[in-house]
Amino acid sequence: MKIIVDAMGGDNAPQAIVQGALDAHRLHGVEIILVGRMAEVLRAVEACGEKNLPAGVEIKDAGEVVEIADDPAKVYRRKPDSSMVVGLNMLKAGEGDAFVSAGSTGALLACATYLVKRIGGSRGIRRAAMGPVIPTAGGRAVLCDCGANDKCTPEYLLQFAYLGNYYAKRVMGIENPRVALLNIGAEAEKGDDLRKETYALLKEADAAGRLRFTGNIEANDAMLGGADVIVADGFSGNIMLKSMEGVGKFLLKELKKMFLSSTRTKLAAGLVKSDLAGMKKLLDPSEIGGTAFLGISKPVIKAHGSSDARAICNAVLRAREYAESGFIEDIEANIEYMRVKAPTEKMPPEENI
Repeated sequence: MKIIVDAMGGDNAPQAIVQGALDAHRLHGVEIILVGRMAEVLRAVEACGEKNLPAGVEIKDAGEVVEIADDPAKVYRRKPDSSMVVGLNMLKAGEGDAFVSAGSTGALLACATYLVKRIGGSRGIRRAAMGPVIPTAGGRAVLCDCGANDKCTPEYLLQFAYLGNYYAKRVMGIENPRVALLNIGAEAEKGDDLRKETYALLKEADAAGRLRFTGNIEANDAMLGGADVIVADGFSGNIMLKSMEGVGKFLLKELKKMFLSSTRTKLAAGLVKSDLAGMKKLLDPSEIGGTAFLGISKPVIKAHGSSDARAICNAVLRAREYAESGFIEDIEANIEYMRVKAPTEKMPPEENI
């Protein structure tokens, strides 16, 4: 298994990216192709204590870097020699099994869509979705979408449900995932027209035995483990995800403040130190490492822009896990069930991704 890594993407590139990729290679045996400016990548490798490039690690030279100010939809044309574009073209050509980048989310989505393409082409998946795995009281759930598509049609959400369902099965190991639609209430009649029309499509898929649709779900119940797959448009999904992250940081901050408030609480902190470490680990996005772009025809993983070496190492492991899962083959085999014969609204232009 060979993972292509964008060495120039992210706030801490190239040093943290190279360190994380080398850790994945050294600790887990993953073959790596680092894509970026050759001289800078080699200096980063040397700073990691490697005088020579380890066997199983390659460098592909790419002279340009995608900046945060670059227009995402034009990067693949304006910066063809960027580490992101070069790496995705390598993935498209079969020179690696998956691609990992901590660079611009919009640029990565646009470039992956235009270069690697969506599963099924023009008659397949309409829009790729971001499918982060989030912690819940019941274990874990996949949230699909969390920000790639702020404007959606019922067909998009139906496809997100299938994408999340097969991801939960293949990657997360959940045999019969519970699929729920994020809404402002659990009742079938709740929500706007988008939610109501999507609800009907998901009920139909459930009746046909293709999905285990459990109905609408509110964000609080989703966090309590009420679903394995949470279906959302990118706008509401992103708000849910960011709210979770903020609440997690707030709770940890308040717990720390409480445990340091007196001698008695400091003694108590010593007794529950390992439990607190476990809680912090559960809420730490670096433990997952990256989010898959579900619907792209080959595995593409987006790591957080501020990823450190540990996060990149975990992102590489997620990429390998995804590439080995058989998820994309499942989607290809079931693509006919993911289309709506008579869309309820005009599809946005293809270039508006």
